[in-house]
Amino acid sequence: MNAHSRTHSDENGDAHAASIIFDALELTVFSQSVAMLAEEMGSLLERSSISPNIRERRDASCALFDADGRMVAQAAHIPVHLGAMPESVAAVRAAGAAPGDCFLLNDPSHGGSHLPDLTMVEVIADPANASRIVGYAAVRAHHADVGGMSPGSMPFGATELFQEGLIVPPVRIERGGVAQVDVMQLILANVRTPAEREGDLRAQRAACRAGREGWQALYARMGASQLGLAVDALLNYTERRVRASLARLNGAAGYAADALESDGVTDVDIPVVVTVRVHHDTLQLDLTGTSGAVRGNVNAPPAVARAAAVFVLRVLCDDDVPVNDGVARALHLLIPDNCVANAKRPSAVAAGNVELSQRLTDTCFAALADAAASVGVHDLPIPAGGQGTMNNVTMGATGWSFYETLGGGQGASARGAGPDAVHVGMSNTRNTPVESLERAYPLRVVEYAVRRGSGGGGLHHGGDGVIRRYEARMECTATLLTERRRLSPRGAYGGADGVSGINRLNDTVLPAKCRVTLHAGDVLSIETPGGGGWGT
Repeated sequence: MNAHSRTHSDENGDAHAASIIFDALELTVFSQSVAMLAEEMGSLLERSSISPNIRERRDASCALFDADGRMVAQAAHIPVHLGAMPESVAAVRAAGAAPGDCFLLNDPSHGGSHLPDLTMVEVIADPANASRIVGYAAVRAHHADVGGMSPGSMPFGATELFQEGLIVPPVRIERGGVAQVDVMQLILANVRTPAEREGDLRAQRAACRAGREGWQALYARMGASQLGLAVDALLNYTERRVRASLARLNGAAGYAADALESDGVTDVDIPVVVTVRVHHDTLQLDLTGTSGAVRGNVNAPPAVARAAAVFVLRVLCDDDVPVNDGVARALHLLIPDNCVANAKRPSAVAAGNVELSQRLTDTCFAALADAAASVGVHDLPIPAGGQGTMNNVTMGATGWSFYETLGGGQGASARGAGPDAVHVGMSNTRNTPVESLERAYPLRVVEYAVRRGSGGGGLHHGGDGVIRRYEARMECTATLLTERRRLSPRGAYGGADGVSGINRLNDTVLPAKCRVTLHAGDVLSIETPGGGGWGT
């Protein structure tokens, strides 16, 4: 799969004109304006959602796209969401989007990542011509349940997508601004917590509406031609900045291999292999050698691999480089047809979005560090292995479902030590506050602390993980989808590996991936991995 694409402006010969019309100040103002529209969408979503997973943890992302489906701006939300959302907008466009329509989807073969991530896309109409599409507002949010074989829709042992929840292809929940009530009723009839789901979907709808109104105001103020040139100029500027960051690595080549610990069905390591080359200011990533599709649910659609690659590329750039479709123009991604990162229906994918994405990220960083060393570059901000997992914890019983991911140690880098107790790599969520968790669910957090000493040593120390212990107040099920319980996060340039994580039910050690029953008074303990150290 090639992530590189020509720009609309290149095809029409307008790139030079755009660079003349917009000076650096004007382009900065435009870039910040569209970025703030996406941030405002996210702020509204957080304030109006119902579930702690979206309201408190902020497990959601927002972005704006132009009429050609190019991502113009994204809020600083979840990397694994935002790198994949262009696929969702492309799927909506392919479904015959019309002005005023609003779509919902989660199907991994049509722009989705995994089923709990419900993506809403509003088709933005020209405020002066209702028959003309001028852009798209998109919001992706992780819902705490979308049906399937276990509460929380992140099941252990799933071997087919159908077991993981309700599959939603791009379907209109509004047609020309008119709500399709029967479609929403069908969706809510297939989840365990319909009231909470309806509230979160309404919050997503409000966020899309805010994006639409902001984009329409920008369109009305600038006009179609000027806005189109501004978008061209912004994406071209981003591409130039990204390629400039890669220029010093031209000719570099590197390789790295790692593995997932199991797929939840068979206890066999799953190889993840990445070869890196930098040629003509383009980052080429080749996943040849990575495992083929597996029976368990650690498979992932190509959009997730693309998200990991875009994230790695963005880390190489200065902090002020905008994040839009211009980044991916400097990326060439090759994924074999039969690959765990190229899931085909009906492969199960719930854990692929959260765990394979993390392993791809760490392996890409390691291969990139190897490539940089091949041309004598050692000062790039490439971290050692982070905790390498999202530590997915799902708990539930009749009438409630709780989901969260847990932070751990970030890998150290040439810039300094890795931070403690943070979400790393493809996760950028917050924690669920203890007070919010205990108020919403029959659970009690008996300990929440930094796991001191779990980060790897070195010139720069890896970050420490966390300890989180939950006491069940009633009988419920708990599903764990975790990694780095056996294969430790790797250090870099002679730094020590981080300490692997461990899961326990009372005093019994649990597998990395499992489903267990908790009785009232039982304590589930999660100790997350530390990050790798950097340097001797």
